[in-house]
Amino acid sequence: MTAALPLRHFLLALAVVAVWGTNFVVIRLGLDHLPPLLFAALRFTLAAIPFVFLFRRPPVSWRNLALYGLFIGVGQFGLMFIAMRGDISPGLASLVVQMNAFFTVGLAAWLARERVRLFQVTALAIAAAGIGLIVWNADAHTTPLGLTLVLAAALAWAGGNMVVRSAGAAVNMVAYVAWSSLFAAPVLFVLAFAFEGWPAIRAGVVNADLATWAAVVWQSVGNSLFGYAAWGWLLTRYNAGTIAPLSLLVPVFGMGASALWLAEPLPGWKLAAAALVMGGLALNTLGPRMWPKPATA
Repeated sequence: MTAALPLRHFLLALAVVAVWGTNFVVIRLGLDHLPPLLFAALRFTLAAIPFVFLFRRPPVSWRNLALYGLFIGVGQFGLMFIAMRGDISPGLASLVVQMNAFFTVGLAAWLARERVRLFQVTALAIAAAGIGLIVWNADAHTTPLGLTLVLAAALAWAGGNMVVRSAGAAVNMVAYVAWSSLFAAPVLFVLAFAFEGWPAIRAGVVNADLATWAAVVWQSVGNSLFGYAAWGWLLTRYNAGTIAPLSLLVPVFGMGASALWLAEPLPGWKLAAAALVMGGLALNTLGPRMWPKPATA
């Protein structure tokens, strides 16, 4: 692996974070017609089919695939779609869900007995101050329920991170996402029928326009398959310290796109909260470079 990132690969990484960031606006547009759990079910159905027929099943256990599908599909996106239906703005959702980085550190410390370092605790405290600022300014557009659901989605994402870490670095991520989606989609459909009901499902499908279906396809192909495949490809060729910091741009694209396309306001408190959360994320991401572990004898 190398730390040098040529321009064409930097632009590829930039394209991925731009897709991931602006995707929150796409989610909001899709939710205009589709109930959230149905939207998530359709997303993971198209992420699985036809791709499971094009890629061999990854060399991991069925349990690993099922856990990843449930954590990411049902936990992360199911909860986040519900929150974004009317309890949190797309821009703030793109910011708050990045707390998964700290939840991942916590789970690694708990499950894998990885040592938590001082800079990570400091980073979490800074980011938590940003979340507290959002709670303090909660209104009709960002409710405590919406914030709680997105934090729960971030925790589920962290769970998915722990599962995929155990899958090994050699796994084809496109195939992994496609095959794990087979476990997410059926559960999401069952939950949609149970909690949203057939009338809402039927109305959503009937009223969905071309933009809605484009949002579903973009969720599956653009966000899931292109994003994960390109990011995984970059991570296999460059040091994680070279690629990972670029993910800090996801909330920048998310909040910018939401302000530009959905006229989401960006008052001072929201910018301050973003600065705190992203500052904490930056410290957590860049900390290993700034304070490397002391050499052991």
